[in-house]
Amino acid sequence: MSRPVVFVVEDEDSFVEALEIGLAREGFDVVVARDGQEALDRFAEVCPDLVLLDVMLPRRSGVDVCREIRRHSAVPIIMVTAKSSEIDTVVGLEVGADDYVTKPYRLRELVARMRAVMRRIPPSAGGVAGFDPVAEPGAAPGVIEAGDVMIDVDRHEVSVRGRPLRLPLKEFELLTMLVRHAGRVLTREVLIERIWGMDYVGDTKTLDVHIKRLRTKVELEPAAPVRIVTVRGLGYKFMADADA
Repeated sequence: MSRPVVFVVEDEDSFVEALEIGLAREGFDVVVARDGQEALDRFAEVCPDLVLLDVMLPRRSGVDVCREIRRHSAVPIIMVTAKSSEIDTVVGLEVGADDYVTKPYRLRELVARMRAVMRRIPPSAGGVAGFDPVAEPGAAPGVIEAGDVMIDVDRHEVSVRGRPLRLPLKEFELLTMLVRHAGRVLTREVLIERIWGMDYVGDTKTLDVHIKRLRTKVELEPAAPVRIVTVRGLGYKFMADADA
């Protein structure tokens, strides 16, 4: 079995050297790009299983790179930032990153997060036909419908009010799970465990940001959601019969 390929986009030599050695020991093949433009130029050639993307890069910022990759790929992306402020984290997640780590980080924590986001993703960026990342045991594949949302699990396609909608992998997984259990409250703990894996070591902010992004795409009025609603103190629920 081939080793998963990690595309490390980082311009600091000390981090690059440590990652090349540490990730190789953990069973990953590492390909390095030293700036944002190089990362975009080589992305298709590398065809990584995961991108480890620094926010502060020469030529093109990590946020720009993440946004461009998300236009055509659902590959897992973990952003690396030297700043721990909430605004930097949210900006990274808003443009499609699956998770983030803050420098300095421990290799063990980083690898745990990498494995968590790759946990349910097949080779070459996943989300392809025939793969249902959130299927319940014994659940029938195919088309799931709730209200004006239709999900074709086999084809990894979503339509809302009859219009096709492209979603990054984690958003697709999250919406699929919510729609599959329409009308039921799914706790934050269950959603995080099922979507990001039991070994996820980040905070719950990641879930909140993904819910916010989904609302901008599913709701007519994202600021007053009627489809993906918050159940205070518990989690979230998809309402199939809401007036939208």
